[in-house]
Amino acid sequence: MERLEFGYSDNSYDKPGRTTRNKRKWREIESLKEKYRLKKELEELDWAGDFGSGDLEL
Repeated sequence: MERLEFGYSDNSYDKPGRTTRNKRKWREIESLKEKYRLKKELEELDWAGDFGSGDLEL
């Protein structure tokens, strides 16, 4: 029985730069999400009022 390989072509090649950029973008997005999640959590605990918007760096 033959094995089917989807998305495989002898003429195709991977672009390593593209995947690296995508991973970097997702890391940046996840970092921003974490920053806003932490800020929201601190606001719920009323600790965010003690810090200015520029004081909180992650």
